[in-house]
Amino acid sequence: MNRRPPRAKVQVADFSGTMKRLFRYLGKNWIILLIAALFAIVSGVISTIVPIFVGNALSSLYNLYEGGNGVINIIPEYLNFEVYLDLWQTLNLIVIFAFLSSLLGYLQGYMLIGITQRLTYKMRSDLADKLNTLPLSFFDKFSYGDILSRMTNDVDTINQTLSSNIIEIFRAVTLIVAIVTFMFVLRWEMAIIAVVMVVLSFLVAARFVKISQKFFMQQAKNSGDMNGHVEEHYNGHLIVKVFGYEEKALTNFNEINERIYDTSWKAQFVSGIMMPVQFFFSNMAYIIVAIVGGYLVMDGKILPGLILTFVQFMRQVSNPIQTIGQTASVLQMTAASAERVFFILDAESEEDESHKPQMLNGIKGHVVFKDVYFSYDKERPVIQGFNAEIKPGQTVAIVGPTGAGKTTIVNLLMRFYEIDRGEILIDGVNIKDMKRDEVRSYFGMVLQDTWIFEGTVYDNIAYGKENATKEEVIEAAKRSQSHHFIQSLPDAYNFMLSEDGLNISAGQRQLLTISRAMLANKPMLILDEATSNVDTRTEILIQQAMDNLMKNRTAFVIAHRLSTIKNADVIFVMRDGNIIEQGNHQSLIEQNGFYAQLYNSQFEK
Repeated sequence: MNRRPPRAKVQVADFSGTMKRLFRYLGKNWIILLIAALFAIVSGVISTIVPIFVGNALSSLYNLYEGGNGVINIIPEYLNFEVYLDLWQTLNLIVIFAFLSSLLGYLQGYMLIGITQRLTYKMRSDLADKLNTLPLSFFDKFSYGDILSRMTNDVDTINQTLSSNIIEIFRAVTLIVAIVTFMFVLRWEMAIIAVVMVVLSFLVAARFVKISQKFFMQQAKNSGDMNGHVEEHYNGHLIVKVFGYEEKALTNFNEINERIYDTSWKAQFVSGIMMPVQFFFSNMAYIIVAIVGGYLVMDGKILPGLILTFVQFMRQVSNPIQTIGQTASVLQMTAASAERVFFILDAESEEDESHKPQMLNGIKGHVVFKDVYFSYDKERPVIQGFNAEIKPGQTVAIVGPTGAGKTTIVNLLMRFYEIDRGEILIDGVNIKDMKRDEVRSYFGMVLQDTWIFEGTVYDNIAYGKENATKEEVIEAAKRSQSHHFIQSLPDAYNFMLSEDGLNISAGQRQLLTISRAMLANKPMLILDEATSNVDTRTEILIQQAMDNLMKNRTAFVIAHRLSTIKNADVIFVMRDGNIIEQGNHQSLIEQNGFYAQLYNSQFEK
C-alpha cells in the first residue's frame, strides 16, 4: 500500500461569516428574497389584526343582544379603520384580511421555491465543476462518502432552510412584536398576564429542548453505529459465516440496538414533555385572562369581545416563539452544511493548462524518468531519485513488496500527482509541458478494481471510445476473449449489468474492462494487478487478452503474481521507492537477488 496522508477534519468556522457568504451566493435573487420577507412581514401584521376584528364581531353581537346600537368601542379610536362598523362590515373585513394573509403567504412560498431551487441548482453545478478540477490528492484526504454527503445532504439542508425557515424568522419576529404591541395598546393589565405566561412557557420548553438535544445526538450516533454494523456484516456475510462469527455479530447488534432503544426512549420522552408543559401554561394564561377579563367586563371597563381577542393573541404568539427556538438550531445545522460545501468550493484546483499547446502528434511511447522524487506527505518520501528508461513498444513489469511505490510511479506518469523534483519525459517532452488531458489521452488503463456502471454490456465496452460502431465494439470483445461469454448471456451485448457488474463474475468484469481498453486503442497501456482476483483458468484468458492488448504498445504492468510477467521485456524490481534490480525474468532469476526471492517464495512447495 502507498502511504497516504491522514484524513482531514473540517473545523467549524464562524457562524455569521458563513451565513453572510450563503446569502451572497444568492446573487441577484436577494432582491426577490427581500420581497418575500416583506410579504411575510405584511402577512404577519394582517394575521394579528384578524383577532381584533373577531373580538369586535363578538362585541357587536353582545351590543345587539343587549339592545345597543352595535357601536364597536373596544379599540381606541386611533387604532380603528373606522370608529363605527356594523357586524356585517366586521365579518367582511375578517374574510378579506384572512384572504390577504393567505395570498401573501402563497406568493412568499412561490418566490422562495424559485429562489432555493435556482440556488441549489447552481450550488450542485458549481460543486460538480469544482470536483472535476481538484487534484487526486484532495480525494486522498476525504472519504468518498463524505464528498457525496456534501453534494447531497448538505445542499438539501441548505435548500430546506432557505425555502422554509429563513422567512419564518421574519414572520415570527413580526408576529411577536405586533401581537405584544396590540395587547398593550388594548389593555395593559391583560397584556402583562399573557406575556408572563408565554415567557415562562418558552423558558421551560427551552430547558427541555436542551436536555433532549443531548439524547437526540446520542441517538444519531447510535443509529450511525447501527448502519455501519449492518453494512459491514452484510458486505462480509460470507466471512462472518466462514469464521463462525454469527453469535458475536448478533451480540454486537443487540448491544447497539439496546443503546438506540435507550437513547430514543429518553429523547422522545423528554421532548414529549414540552407539549403538555406548554398546554399547561397556555391554559393557565387563558384562565387568568378570562378571570381578569370577566372582572373588567362586569366592571364595565371592557366588552366581552376583548377577552376573545386576547385568547387568540396568546394562541398566536406561542407559535412564533417556538419557531424562533427551532429555527435557531436549524440555522446552526445550515451554517455547518454551507461551511462543508464552501470548503470544497474553496479548495485549491489544479493549475489551469488551457493555454498549453498540443505537444505530441505521432506518439511513439518512449518514456524516461529522470531523478524523480515524490512524497504524499513531505515528512515521508515515497519515491527517491527514481531513474528509468522505457523504449517504444516495450512491456515493462513493475514488481516489489507492498508500499514499494509501484502504483505511485504510474500515478506520476499519468499526472494524477505532481512530482516534487525531477522530470518525466514522453518522446523527449516533459509531461509538465503538456496538458494533463493530453498526457492521459495517450494511455489505456485496466485496473485491479473493475469499474462497471449500470447499463448494457455494449454500453460498458463502448465507454472506451466515443461514437464507436457496433462492429468496433464486437471486434474489441473478440480480441479481448470476451465475445464468447457475452454471447452466452441473456440478450448478449444488450444484457443489463447491475451496479458494479455484480450479476456477472469478477473475471468477466475484468474481461469487459480489457475490451474497453482494447476499443480505446491508445498508444500506451497501464495494467495494474489486472489478474489478482480471478481463478487460474480465467487468468489464462485474461493473460491472452492482455497479450493481444499490449502488442505494439508501450505497456506498464504492475503485478504481484510474478508468473504473469515472465514474458515482459524488462522487469523493474522496486523497494523503498527506487529500482534495486532490473532485467528480464531469466536474468533476474540468475542473479539470485531480491526478485528471485520473491519469485521462489510464490512457488515453494
